[in-house]
Amino acid sequence: MKNSLRILLLAPLVASTVMAQDAQVTPLMSKDLPEFPGKEALMISVLYPPGAKDPIHRHNAHAFLYVLEGSVVMQVKGGNEITLTSGQSFYEGPNDIHTVGRNASSTQPARFVVLLVKDKGAPVLVPINPATGSISDLPKAKSGEN
Repeated sequence: MKNSLRILLLAPLVASTVMAQDAQVTPLMSKDLPEFPGKEALMISVLYPPGAKDPIHRHNAHAFLYVLEGSVVMQVKGGNEITLTSGQSFYEGPNDIHTVGRNASSTQPARFVVLLVKDKGAPVLVPINPATGSISDLPKAKSGEN
């Protein structure tokens, strides 16, 4: 009985820990774009575990997203929230603030590929402080250069 009570009390904590997992980002390819001096293309794979979500951020890049499996919810500031499933795509411009990025499922992972066209060496992601709408003091994601 005591063990059953402990399990019942700890279950919400374990579930919230599982749901709060961060996205797993894997750089796939980086290529200088000589026709566009100072620019590079970076392709990344993103795996959202069940319930995962991104903080508010921007990319300072043209970002082209393609969903491989599962479903994700995306929104940029001033736009509508949209749920994307396998085979669907999404675009973010260099001035967009990405206000919603999350796995639509609390039980299934979601996987997608993003192609970013950005300034060479610039960070992939720049966190935005939700209270002020300005760049956050959080650490910036690395540029993904190989």
